[in-house]
Amino acid sequence: MEETQVKTAHPKGLWVLFGTEMWERFNFYGMRALLTLFLVNSLLMKEEEASLIYGGFLGLCYLTPMLGGFVADRFLGNRNCILLGGLLMAIGQLLLFTSGSIFEGNQDLARIIMYCGLGVIVFGNGFFKPNISSMVGSLYPKQEKTKLDSAFTIFYMGINIGAFLGQSICPLLGDVKDATGFRDVHAFKWGFLAASIAMLLGTILFYFLKNKYVVTPEGRPLGGLPSKNVAEDFEEGEAQKANFSQKALIGAGIAFLGLGAIIHFVFGQNLIYTLIYASGLALAGLIISDSSLTKVERDRIIVIYIVSFFIIFFWAAFEQAGSSLTFIADNQTDRNFFGFLMPASMVQIFNGMFVVILAVPFSILWDTLRAKGKEPISPVKLAVGLVVISISFFMIATQVSYIGTSGLLLVKWLILLYFLNTCAELCLSPIGLSLVGKLSPKRFASLLYGVFFLSNASGYALGGTLGSILPATGDKFVKAKELGIDLQAVLDKTITPSAAQLELLAKNQITDHYPVFAGFTIHNLYEFFMVFVVLTGLAAVVLFALTPFLKKMMHGVR
Repeated sequence: MEETQVKTAHPKGLWVLFGTEMWERFNFYGMRALLTLFLVNSLLMKEEEASLIYGGFLGLCYLTPMLGGFVADRFLGNRNCILLGGLLMAIGQLLLFTSGSIFEGNQDLARIIMYCGLGVIVFGNGFFKPNISSMVGSLYPKQEKTKLDSAFTIFYMGINIGAFLGQSICPLLGDVKDATGFRDVHAFKWGFLAASIAMLLGTILFYFLKNKYVVTPEGRPLGGLPSKNVAEDFEEGEAQKANFSQKALIGAGIAFLGLGAIIHFVFGQNLIYTLIYASGLALAGLIISDSSLTKVERDRIIVIYIVSFFIIFFWAAFEQAGSSLTFIADNQTDRNFFGFLMPASMVQIFNGMFVVILAVPFSILWDTLRAKGKEPISPVKLAVGLVVISISFFMIATQVSYIGTSGLLLVKWLILLYFLNTCAELCLSPIGLSLVGKLSPKRFASLLYGVFFLSNASGYALGGTLGSILPATGDKFVKAKELGIDLQAVLDKTITPSAAQLELLAKNQITDHYPVFAGFTIHNLYEFFMVFVVLTGLAAVVLFALTPFLKKMMHGVR
């Protein structure tokens, strides 16, 4: 009996990676909770501009894992990339701390330092993210791969404990208002400093524990230099090196430039979003062109690509948490929670809290269904996640339809939204990570995690675009009225504002027109949220329809 328990237990290395990822997510989500509010209130950007920067930043954070995965697979190994990424992210947070310390009287310099800080975090995340996920998959030998859904769900709980702590502590330090509701715009820097300290803690934890616990069942270190990999790390008959021809590399470069031109000039995307979309498509084509791939490997990689495409729509909706939902929480929500007036940036805390509560029950659910032979295949779980997030946005769309431009949304509806989004996330994100671990040839493991994270990048880029079409919230109508301007009449074009009035609106970060998306004018919050209902609902239906074909292409992997 004791021997059985040892065999069925998760390796201790999982808990080291759990702790390392927990502190990294504290750093990332704590900063994320404050970023758009910092841009609007301290650096005096418009909400539309802040949403685009937010989406572009998150997108780049999930584009650079492609680079980090490549460098790890070819040169530095997982371990060194994790340490390098952790240090870079800590430095980036310190640059944001500096920006938050000097912005008064130095707006231009503060903005430059802010962009530098975000850039350093982007590269740090790129080195860190795919490699720690890849190491979770590497902890389990072939005969234990069935435990990966459960392992990644536990790992995902570590992510969200960190997110919960970051979204609790950083807003308490950085998003501070006095009794009259006046925000201390100088306090954001303390939230960024706390995020930097958390990242240093995670990096130190991994450095001291990696050699003892992050090892194979035989005790060999995992994630070392690629030149030191041994044959036992690969499955029987599996090639140990990728074999990209010069023709394939040139073709990928041409594809990147051609796709970039189309995305930028035809679809009108900015350069950052163009880089994200074009890189994802070009890299996907390059990997599938590798001449060492067998038919089974190629089919499985195509499944990863198809699933990654549908995940884009999930993240576009889910990541409204840091942009449009934060602005709504700040400007048109009654945030009184059992007598405590929550900072707007803290409302996101419920996502992390619900994941911590629900991660183990979901892990048990998958284990129980698997034991009974009733566990759905991974693409079905992903489609269920899309259905649930579609339902959550329909619920919030219904609620905002009642409040108009002057009412306040009760915070309980945002809490319920985050509960449903968390259920959707647990059906989708850890399962997607696990699926990549099961289907990836080892020589492409980190690189394919980079491709998978490109779906997150594309989702965040799309989410930034969608967040920028948020129509005017109630606070904008109140402010316009104080300025003597009928904002509703301006938006409906029943009056023509004077040049002085337009200048007043711009100075107070109030847009004088309705936003437009895909040819449709967004008049109110109800129409804004219905965009997400339609996108995620359609994605769910199509993915459900494709599951029989995906099951065949997975060749026995569930």
